[in-house]
Amino acid sequence: MFITGHTGFKGSWLALWLSRLGAKVTGYAKAPPTTPNNFEASHVRETLAAHHEGDIRDRSRLSAALEAAAPDVIFHLAAQSLVRESYLSPGETFDVNVMGTVSLLDAVRAWKRPCTVVVVTSDKCYENRGWGPSYREEDPMGGFDPYSASKGAAELATASYRSSFFPVDRLAQHGVKLASARAGNVLGGGDWAKDRIVTDMIEALFADRPVPVRNPASVRPWQHVLEPLSGYLTLAARLRGSEAPGLCGAWNFGPSEGKEAAVQRLVECFLKSWGKGTWADRSDPAQPHEAKVLTLSIAKATRELGWRPRWELEEAVERTARWYRRHHEGRGSMREACLEDIAAYESAAGS
Repeated sequence: MFITGHTGFKGSWLALWLSRLGAKVTGYAKAPPTTPNNFEASHVRETLAAHHEGDIRDRSRLSAALEAAAPDVIFHLAAQSLVRESYLSPGETFDVNVMGTVSLLDAVRAWKRPCTVVVVTSDKCYENRGWGPSYREEDPMGGFDPYSASKGAAELATASYRSSFFPVDRLAQHGVKLASARAGNVLGGGDWAKDRIVTDMIEALFADRPVPVRNPASVRPWQHVLEPLSGYLTLAARLRGSEAPGLCGAWNFGPSEGKEAAVQRLVECFLKSWGKGTWADRSDPAQPHEAKVLTLSIAKATRELGWRPRWELEEAVERTARWYRRHHEGRGSMREACLEDIAAYESAAGS
């Protein structure tokens, strides 16, 4: 297995899960983006077969790492992942998220070996209308802010490479099964990224301050980090075990219909789980634009992959709060904390 972005929040959890399943995992990424971070807190590097520190846009280094690993499956998660940061560094955001994806796909093309590739983008890749039904995989790409637009562009680049170099009607010739995954907003232990609501809550609670909430009425498809990761794993397994061309496409992974929640509800649920704390409305009409409503349709994944979410919002919040409290109090191994959550999720999923 080969993971780009394995030092990040979702990538570190994915590396731990794959290692638990007995996979030989190679990671390629920059140094962890924050201090602290889950990659170091959970000692993820010790579980890897190989660890490469480099920029996803460094094609020669990336190609060398890919060839050395010779993976059956590639998960591409390396990205600039923050909406508000994209307003400060729009060029860097487009370069990393679009050309970084192109760099990975070029490395696969040059490698000329059969493999399964899952490119992870974002639920924000869609042209957000702010109303109407949940977004489906065939809906148009878009994006008001640079981050969202860069993810839409990454999806277009992935579709272009599939059509141009890895066409589904010639799978027998090239052997590259290429799909993309679009996940909702994730919760879970080990995310300290700037301007994320969980980070804001944890910092405020440990400092005995009210939690600052920028957009209390905004609705998002919240889910525990293990939910989309289970989707990526399910998708990769199905791709590997089938020649069905329809699997090589785009897939949404999020909560069940009607289970989306406003930021205010998420915060109040977290404070209840924490056992104390208050929040304060920090809405500012002058702040950078962020979508008010975002919901995903997971009908395709449910119907064609047999995938469905397992944990309600309350369960996701409770496990997230427990992880951060354990980290703060220094109680035991954080890798074990992650593995305990993974084992519990596997049990809930019946696998």
